[in-house]
Amino acid sequence: MDHRLSEEYESLRATVEAFAHDVVAPKIGDFYEREEFPYEIVAQMGRMGLFGLPFPEEYGGMGGDYFALCLALEELARVDSSVAITLEAGVSLGAMPVYRFGTEEQKRQWLPKLCSGEMLGAFGLTEPGGGSDAGATRTTAVLDGEEWVINGSKAFITNSGTDITGLITVTAVTAVKADGRKEISTIMIPAGTPGLTVAPKYSKVGWNASDTRELSFTDVRVPAANLLGERGRGYANFLRTLDEGRIAIAALSTGLAQGCVDESVKYAREREAFGHPIGTNQAIQFKLADMRLRAHTSRLAYYDAASRMLQGEPFKAEAAMAKLHSSESAVTNAREATQIHGGYGFMNEFPVARMWRDSKILEIGEGTSEVQRMLIARDMGLPEA
Repeated sequence: MDHRLSEEYESLRATVEAFAHDVVAPKIGDFYEREEFPYEIVAQMGRMGLFGLPFPEEYGGMGGDYFALCLALEELARVDSSVAITLEAGVSLGAMPVYRFGTEEQKRQWLPKLCSGEMLGAFGLTEPGGGSDAGATRTTAVLDGEEWVINGSKAFITNSGTDITGLITVTAVTAVKADGRKEISTIMIPAGTPGLTVAPKYSKVGWNASDTRELSFTDVRVPAANLLGERGRGYANFLRTLDEGRIAIAALSTGLAQGCVDESVKYAREREAFGHPIGTNQAIQFKLADMRLRAHTSRLAYYDAASRMLQGEPFKAEAAMAKLHSSESAVTNAREATQIHGGYGFMNEFPVARMWRDSKILEIGEGTSEVQRMLIARDMGLPEA
């Protein structure tokens, strides 16, 4: 088994690496501290084709695959996670459901602009009272003639309130079965639809240059044709979406973990204490060795999960393991990087401070660490509680 990248993948990785260091790194700190969405950076990502990486050219994509997206996410997150999560959510949560489950008409209507980055898509699953219990959906959609009438709310939705947000896909209860179980379907709501209220952006600990908001729906009406996928298959379809998304989040987490290594090695070589660089101290060397080990094993884990997915093999457990290991590695590496930087690690002008603030959400979003452990245990044949 050879995990070295092909010439095509390596060319993409190097291109995104250069973009991250030359374009993102010099500017993103100011956006982050102002809690401002970096529209020009996102537009440049769109012109590079990053939002279209895993989609066919016939829909405006680049003709690549999901692994290509993951490579781009890792390189972006080595420098900044806000731009990385904007890409991840825009592709795996915004556009991918349309590609996976949409009709030909829906694909041709929405994918070209989503692939170009001219438009961002959002994914409305989590609800204020739901959290990890996505099956407890309370948002409803009632068919009234040729229209769905939607009422409810969603929380923590990325890319839902930017000036270029164009589409929000939501899960909603479309019926209650005779046995009391909910029929959950997915419906597309164009931005600006009457009755759709986008709340002010959250005040967050991290990811401050990304857009995250709460949404509410009051008698929102959309055409019946806005049903995405088969009626009643919404929950199952989005479980598939989340499985894929966990590989992407694992790649993003790996990038943050590696970014902590990059910054800490540089600092350890330059910072002197007691007459010599702190990198000569074995205590610092051991920390850095462990940090590199975490980033390396995280990378191997998401490479494996992505490979299985692309080959059509089962990958749910591998995606969960990759997401779990890489997110926890990111949190640990961010803590250690801050410790190596000492007081400077607590100053926002240093990238590791931003990485420390950004890391914790990786253990929560797209399935908490506890959920990942539950999925891994189930795959081992252990009984459900």
